[in-house]
Amino acid sequence: MNIIKKIHMPKFLNTRLGLFGFVAVLLWLKNIFAYTVDFHLRIENAFEYFILFINPIASTFFLLAIALYVRRKKASYITMMVLYFLLTLLLFSNVVYYREFTDFITVNTMLGAGKVASGLGESALRLFRPYDVLYWLDFVIIGILLLTKKIKMDERPVRARVAISISMLSALFFVANLTLAETARPQLLGRQFSRDYIVKFLGLNAFTVYDGVTTYQTNQVRAEASENDMDTVSDYVKGHYAAPNPDTFGMAKGKNIIYIHLESFQQFLIDYKLKDEKGVEHVVTPFINSLYHSNSTYSFDNFFHQVGQGKTSDAETMFENSLFGLSQGSLFTQVGGKNTFEAAPAILGQEAGYTSAVFHGNAGNFWNRNETYKHLGYNYFFDANYYDVNEDNSFQYGLHDKPFFQQSAQYLEHLQQPFYSKFIAVSNHYPYSQFTNDEAGFPIAQTSDETINGYFATANYLDKAVEEFFNYLKASGLYDNSVIVLYGDHYGVSTSRNQNLAELLGKTKSTWNDYDNSTMQRVPYMIHIPGQTNGGINHTYGGQIDALPTLLHLMGIDTKNYIQMGQDLFSKDNSQLVAFRNGNYVSPKYTMLGSSIYETATGRLLEEPTEQEKQEAQALKEKANLQLEMSDQTTNGDLLRFYTNSGLTPVNPDEYNYKDQLKQLEKIEDEKGNNSTSVYSKNNNTSTVDKYHTESYQNYLKSGN
Repeated sequence: MNIIKKIHMPKFLNTRLGLFGFVAVLLWLKNIFAYTVDFHLRIENAFEYFILFINPIASTFFLLAIALYVRRKKASYITMMVLYFLLTLLLFSNVVYYREFTDFITVNTMLGAGKVASGLGESALRLFRPYDVLYWLDFVIIGILLLTKKIKMDERPVRARVAISISMLSALFFVANLTLAETARPQLLGRQFSRDYIVKFLGLNAFTVYDGVTTYQTNQVRAEASENDMDTVSDYVKGHYAAPNPDTFGMAKGKNIIYIHLESFQQFLIDYKLKDEKGVEHVVTPFINSLYHSNSTYSFDNFFHQVGQGKTSDAETMFENSLFGLSQGSLFTQVGGKNTFEAAPAILGQEAGYTSAVFHGNAGNFWNRNETYKHLGYNYFFDANYYDVNEDNSFQYGLHDKPFFQQSAQYLEHLQQPFYSKFIAVSNHYPYSQFTNDEAGFPIAQTSDETINGYFATANYLDKAVEEFFNYLKASGLYDNSVIVLYGDHYGVSTSRNQNLAELLGKTKSTWNDYDNSTMQRVPYMIHIPGQTNGGINHTYGGQIDALPTLLHLMGIDTKNYIQMGQDLFSKDNSQLVAFRNGNYVSPKYTMLGSSIYETATGRLLEEPTEQEKQEAQALKEKANLQLEMSDQTTNGDLLRFYTNSGLTPVNPDEYNYKDQLKQLEKIEDEKGNNSTSVYSKNNNTSTVDKYHTESYQNYLKSGN
């Protein structure tokens, strides 16, 4: 307190306008700090630097000026400090969010935050940095100085004409800012290049307001949607449909389907060898490598994740529906519990009598799965409530993979065959620190980024878990009658960290570019069909949106009457165009990132593309945008409620109950008697759980693989 008493404040801070100007400048400085330190906005020239430098000014002054209209002394100062706090909170929240998602918080993300927050834990703390105190220190100091009256509250209200003038000048400044932005990037708001562009040219506050307006408009679209809109989408899907390949159509008809979700698993891990401190090479994923190269596996080496802000839930959206995730937020959390879907569980259940189930050792409300799965038509969902989860076998995202797969066997063996199942593994999840202690079972990479260093160890653990699960499938008799699909859901190493990964991939930080970032979006997609010998590595370009029609055609179900945005990857009619959620795309000939065109085969930037190259690249971009647009229309308008041509009976979510599911399964076995097709029944009503052999988590750490 003695220190505070000795502080002498500048006289201008004792006036309302003086304090207003001071906090406005501080907010501007914090925005500039975030732009340069935490956000990666790809500034291309001095003009863009200038726009970035001025873009926080207009919105900051305009919003803070609200306090100047309040005439009462205390109310005016409280209003100013509340606005100051909220603007700082918005900025800081985006900083933390950007570190994980390389994106900005949208209104939909804010609205759905509660449904994913329960699954977050310790890893959120790892997103903070020591210098984050700079975002809040000034607010705390000013608050203390006001409370101790070192900054005196001005009794005199600001004249109305002065407050109005500041607001008008702020508005005029924004118009000038927008004009400069449109000069640098024509149709910035009309074409919505990306959220990065809007923040870069207009600022974070303007982006949030703009996003709120577009979110409202999207909700209006849903309210105003009609059957005519469905006709437009249906016509597009008919023209986009890729007929099945006769050589693969029905190849796996009647077999069980087992999806294995490889969390945060990128394609570069396949066949990767990590050198330890002594230079000894260690294969990261030996078992998954063997599957990838097996003649019984149809592997794709140009398969890309296409997720947006919904990340894992977006991947599930595409695999289950062949619809993209939302342009903002997560489809699961925003409309998963509301919309009508024609998803894989419903299609397989109604067309071919499949039982469907999801297995996941985390909370059921994470990503709103417990509601969304009912709308997708999943018969069963075994979440964390069905597993023995404790401090020794889990972390903040749920049960570790080895005990997860092992404990799932007790439920899997009671499913009636054929079944459609999905196993969502989680151990290979950010922050990748689960297996990095002194007794780690796999070497830790040596880079300046701890997240990257632990990534290989968690991937190795996942590989071991998958191998044990395969051994069980073989021992229980499920293997030979199943199609096992392994897929990566999204990147594990974010774009902002790729430069730190470069040297491990034989590249350098200085030459790493946007094209390299795009190649890192490849994830594994492997369809393992025991008994097949014609598998191999397929070079077709595709993405997660293509997974459902590919699978259904393998099962002998033609997709021509379903509303699906993807194409069968085995089809001779496949267009090999991969659209990303941000409007970029990859094709065998061109990769387009923003306005930059690259030659896909070589990664060469076409600095001065020919007119023909421009036209070809633009035509592909329009196709990619149309695919995204048709998906968004379907989702935002909930158009499938109007669609009847598929012949499916609409899913009634009220018919699904995810409580006491083992009793439900056992009851079905009793009712079917000798006609029961579950593994348990086929094994003379004897459990197969003892056939599952696993190495414990603790033993894995000590094994020194």
